[in-house]
Amino acid sequence: MNEQVKEYIGKYPSNIIEMFSELRQLIYDSTPSDPNEILWAKMPSYYVGESFVRLIPFKDHLNIEATAIAEHKEELTGYKITPKGMLQIFLKQDIPTDILKKIFAETLG
Repeated sequence: MNEQVKEYIGKYPSNIIEMFSELRQLIYDSTPSDPNEILWAKMPSYYVGESFVRLIPFKDHLNIEATAIAEHKEELTGYKITPKGMLQIFLKQDIPTDILKKIFAETLG
């Protein structure tokens, strides 16, 4: 893990760190080339070329910014999508692994 990202995420509760780590691994598993992991504007970001996915932690949820979220809204019923098009996953919710793999692959592919 990038040192800046590691230091940044280390400030959050363990359950957020755990969710972040699971989502981060999903990003790496979903794309054939390793994304470039950087802290962009205090947001952990994963780039392949010009395309990116951002994982934005909060105390009780994570926001995911990825362009392909809009194309999979119907598969994400039960999850909130913000007005800016970010997917919110709260700690009490299951991570929609299969859909996110598609979203990450389409966004970073």
